[in-house]
Amino acid sequence: MKMRAGYSIFLLILSLTVCNAGKLSNSFYKNTCPQVEKIVREIIQIHTRNNPSLGAQLIRMQFHDCFVRGCDASVLLDTVNNSKAEKEAMPNQSLGGFDVIDDIKATIERVCPKVVSCADILALAARDAISAPFKKSMWSVQLGRRDGRVSLATEINGNLPSPFANFTSLVQLFKGKGLNVNDLVVLSGAHTLGDSRCGAFSRRLYNFTSKGDADPSLDPTYAKILRKQCPNPASPAITVEMDPGSSLSFDNHYYDILLQKKGLFVSDAALLTDKNSNKIVTRLQRSRSLFFTAFAKSMKKMAAIGVLTGNAGEIRQNCRVVNPGKN
Repeated sequence: MKMRAGYSIFLLILSLTVCNAGKLSNSFYKNTCPQVEKIVREIIQIHTRNNPSLGAQLIRMQFHDCFVRGCDASVLLDTVNNSKAEKEAMPNQSLGGFDVIDDIKATIERVCPKVVSCADILALAARDAISAPFKKSMWSVQLGRRDGRVSLATEINGNLPSPFANFTSLVQLFKGKGLNVNDLVVLSGAHTLGDSRCGAFSRRLYNFTSKGDADPSLDPTYAKILRKQCPNPASPAITVEMDPGSSLSFDNHYYDILLQKKGLFVSDAALLTDKNSNKIVTRLQRSRSLFFTAFAKSMKKMAAIGVLTGNAGEIRQNCRVVNPGKN
């Protein structure tokens, strides 16, 4: 009975997600704040000139937001009293770019007060930070999300993909968010950007099966290089590129290194353990344009996970705190 009830709740949540996704629109702010996309784009262009890793930071922030409570900007909320917010959870402590979202929000509030949600700002900012080097939008962003009023660090575990996850676990997690195997492989391509702390993969280098061994699915020569960069025990102060030589470039190079058995995480290598997933990796590795098209489609799906629309949630005036009372 418990499984039956849980499954029913899952179906309800999934149906609400699909229903809400249909309420998003490319022209949502046409009459209320027509300059919103221009404002976000211009501020992002300024920040990316000073911080070329901003694309990696904001796309990761959006992933972490959408996979917990849906795309409601709950990841932006600060801790209140003794209830730790999502950003305080271990996987989120390395997130960056909050100041950029604050900058954008403050600017928009001066032009269109109490109109544009933090959730929409995050979706636009992530897209524009990735798009900045291309001087064009890499995907369209539908708008109309509203902001959540709850953010709990305790809800992180089990909702965010773990770097230690196997293929079955990843598929189940993505399925629970309304995403399929193709989305899993395509969105993993975002690992072409940014870096990682050694602790997220050091077990693959030093003690994979608790016998002082290395992960056999990791290229031995690459493992040797990583051991030089990340001495044991892992230091939280040391980071390594997730896509060596391409960590500041949004492209399909991630799939090149994956097929060379140089994916940094267990969850990266897991994509090669399934026949269908392996085929998708190979297709994306062969064509950058195919990857860009596929990424745009999967981002549209991910950015609609569990969105709040209509009268649900609120439009925060400050992305770090909920509004006093109700909207």
